Amino acid sequence: MGKTDDTDRLRIDAGWVIPMDAMSRVLEEHSLIIDKGRIVACVPWLDADEQYADFRIENRRSGILMPGLINAHTHLAMNLLRGYADDTPLEEWLEQHIWPTENTHMSPDFVQQGTELALAECLLNGVTTVNDMYFYPDQVARTCREAGMRATVGLLVFDFPTVWASSVDEYFSKGLALHDGLRVDPLISVAFAPHAPYTVSQAALERIATLASELDLPIHMHVHETAREVEQFEKTHGVRPIQRLDEIGMLSPSLLAVHLTQVTDIEISRLAETGVNVVHCPESNMKLASGVCPIPDLLDASVNIAVGTDGAASNNDLDLLGELRSAAFLAKVFSGDAATLPVMRALRMITIDAAKALGMDSEIGSLEPGKAADCVVMEPDLGMLPIYNAASQVLYTSSSRCVTDVWVAGKPLLQHRKLQTLDAERLQQHAQHWAVKISGTAKGQPAR
Repeated sequence: MGKTDDTDRLRIDAGWVIPMDAMSRVLEEHSLIIDKGRIVACVPWLDADEQYADFRIENRRSGILMPGLINAHTHLAMNLLRGYADDTPLEEWLEQHIWPTENTHMSPDFVQQGTELALAECLLNGVTTVNDMYFYPDQVARTCREAGMRATVGLLVFDFPTVWASSVDEYFSKGLALHDGLRVDPLISVAFAPHAPYTVSQAALERIATLASELDLPIHMHVHETAREVEQFEKTHGVRPIQRLDEIGMLSPSLLAVHLTQVTDIEISRLAETGVNVVHCPESNMKLASGVCPIPDLLDASVNIAVGTDGAASNNDLDLLGELRSAAFLAKVFSGDAATLPVMRALRMITIDAAKALGMDSEIGSLEPGKAADCVVMEPDLGMLPIYNAASQVLYTSSSRCVTDVWVAGKPLLQHRKLQTLDAERLQQHAQHWAVKISGTAKGQPAR
């Protein structure tokens, strides 16, 4: 082979590779071969020595290599509200604390700096793709692109005015303009993001369902998050939220239904029939006492499931591997069967099944030839040893602390635990600035 720019041709040698392909394999002593940001092959070390000798080598022979993780539900900029108003129920948390604070402090700077802080945390935890829902999605898109992260950015819709839009029509016009501007972006895509059935009117939801079908876009929405929410909706509208979504044609493979802690057997059957994707956020649901998503029942019905952390204000971290471990343990307790949600099935929820939920499974989610080279390396510490099954150690130990390297489309964003596109010291300064500003206002002092 002729010599070429070694930034285009990369070989990552790993002790274990978990490709997350259809064969659910764990490969030992393999190399991932990357050219121009895309995966060419995954071959044993000796074959790599013979066939790809002129590729630049990243030696991670003691590490575990797997696809970049996909956080299927986030509110990135809420990292600046981490630890704010803890230990309160969801409705009180939102209505008396979070929403008033956002109304006071929300700005493009808040979103940019909060998003940067979140992306740094995501990278340090092995996340390469985020599905975000928050204000100023244009700023979120810009910030993710500058950091080199892959993101689906939510085109937010509420029935009421916010800092992002003053009317339903303005939510749509701004959202569609952002969609048009991102059509050819290699890293950033969009999804419609109506907040929830109880905060978005039927007319607006019908419009979203039509546009999502025409534009082939996902719909990212909180659905059946709490019993009180479902009861109040039924009392007001005479039907449960899922039935209303079904009536207007929103139950489809385009929908990512987030939380879903309150769901009947009939509703589960209907979700399966229509191909809806469910996004499970166990730690946020536990912390806010919202309920538990019935993962075993959804699995039995063959519903596609992804996992998200929710925002750091209700979690309080973006550790997706820790979130998945909580999901696995909850599923076992819920079913009373330790064999429920085995390791490889669980790992799919933050890799290939999450990619499927976002309509991106042909591009990311597994380490297969032709796909984008989004990948992560974990270097096991004493808390991960010994290794009998690398996949089990990734799920059942605190493996996120062992993430050392992250690539998106072959570009290094984290190397040897050091961020490459974000300034950690500057992020710390920004975070503390907002803590002083927000806590000062909360205590009745003027914002600085």
